[in-house]
Amino acid sequence: VFEDLFGAFFGGGAGPGAGAGRVDIPGADQEAELPLTVEDAFHGGRRTVTLAGPSGQRTFEVDVPAGVVDGQRIRLAGQGGRGTGDAPAGDLYLRVRIQPHPRFRLEGRNIHVTLPVSPWEAALGATVPVPTPGGTAKVTVPPGSSSGRRLRLRGEGMPSPRGPDGDLFAEIRVMVPPSLSDRERELFEELGRTSSFDPRSER
Repeated sequence: VFEDLFGAFFGGGAGPGAGAGRVDIPGADQEAELPLTVEDAFHGGRRTVTLAGPSGQRTFEVDVPAGVVDGQRIRLAGQGGRGTGDAPAGDLYLRVRIQPHPRFRLEGRNIHVTLPVSPWEAALGATVPVPTPGGTAKVTVPPGSSSGRRLRLRGEGMPSPRGPDGDLFAEIRVMVPPSLSDRERELFEELGRTSSFDPRSER
């Protein structure tokens, strides 16, 4: 349940001047925020929204389209401010606000994620799992990859109701073991003695 302070939710009631000379005024359009997680925005579906204000609160069932993006508005016809007399009510617009995520970063419909890999996976290449809002995908790390290299997974970003889906970009981060066994230390020492690679030399 999403709660948002929505002032003057019910709008104005019938105004003065009722009778033969009355002018019916349509209700005002109103707007509130709809906070969603990245996963909620990716999958879409029915959401329950409760909006509270000085005049009380109301609850709506909202169909969120799959792949909504931050700032997109969802229109609920006739759910805004009340009109006067026989005039129709205004519309309610829910503006999507996608919440910060510890793993995913959105740019439009593209999704960016950090991909941790081991030194040997980066050096030798490997096929590793990468998280997406829709589940887990596989990505091939090319041999000789360094931290900062970006791998693109086409169509694994946010879905689009019109046009191509977004892409997912996995940025490699080479992770060193925080502690080494005796055998691991021996292997790294051997590599240090035999390798001519110098990461600080100009290339």
